[in-house]
Amino acid sequence: MIKGIKFVNIPVTDQDRALAFYTEKLGFRIHTDQPFNDQQRWIELSIPGADTGVTLFTPDEHKSRIGGFTGISFHTDDVQRTYEELSARGVEFTGPPQKQPWGHFAMFKDVDGNQFLMSSR
Repeated sequence: MIKGIKFVNIPVTDQDRALAFYTEKLGFRIHTDQPFNDQQRWIELSIPGADTGVTLFTPDEHKSRIGGFTGISFHTDDVQRTYEELSARGVEFTGPPQKQPWGHFAMFKDVDGNQFLMSSR
C-alpha cells in the first residue's frame, strides 16, 4: 500500500548553485549529498516540518525539463508573510500574492527558472 510521496525531483543545471538556493534562500536541509556518477551527486533535501522532500538531480534525458512550471506546490501557513520573507532573501516571484476562491497563492522561481506554486492549505 502506498503511504505517501518520499520526494519530488527538481531538474537543475548546476547542483552547487541549486543547493545554495534551496538551503540558503528557502531553508531546506541537506538529507543526502553523495556522489551518484562522475557527473552528478545525489542530493536529497528535507523541508523542515514536512514528510516529503526534494531531490536536485537531472538525468541526461530530462535536461529539457529545466525551467518552466514544475507542477510542484508548496504550502505555508501565511502566504503574505512567507512571500515577504523569501523576497527579502532574494527569491524571485512572478508577482505579488493573489487571493482566489480556492485560496491564497504566489508563484516563485528558482535559480534555473523552475516555477513553483506557494499557497495556503
